[in-house]
Amino acid sequence: MRLETTMRAKRKIPDDYRPSEDEPFMSERQRAYFRRKLLIWRDEILRSTKETLQHLHDDSAQHADIADRATSETERALELRARDRQRKLIAKIDAAIMRLDDGTYGYCEETGEPISLKRLDARPIATLSVEAQERHERRERVYRDE
Repeated sequence: MRLETTMRAKRKIPDDYRPSEDEPFMSERQRAYFRRKLLIWRDEILRSTKETLQHLHDDSAQHADIADRATSETERALELRARDRQRKLIAKIDAAIMRLDDGTYGYCEETGEPISLKRLDARPIATLSVEAQERHERRERVYRDE
């Protein structure tokens, strides 16, 4: 079903289309563009995750040398951490797709103002405008430093 949705999203707009400030914000074309971008990103992550799982499975052999075993365990821990980050990223992508469906995608969760198209193009899972994100990060720094 995901592949079918991805294919539908790809057909709605030309491959060279880029959202423009000259058109209405979150027009149907813009929503289709961001849906396609999110679905392609999600599919790439899932494909990468499958490759990582296969690699972990193939590399599960015991090593006689303690240094080889330590290296293998370190690499395994790094891959598992990266896989966990990818799992969280997929959840954020799914949440962005849900926001596309309910009409809230592209609007700052804090202010309700539109998030710039450049920001959304660079970070399609963004939920805060640049200004709101900067305020959020400043607050985090203050609490972390205390």
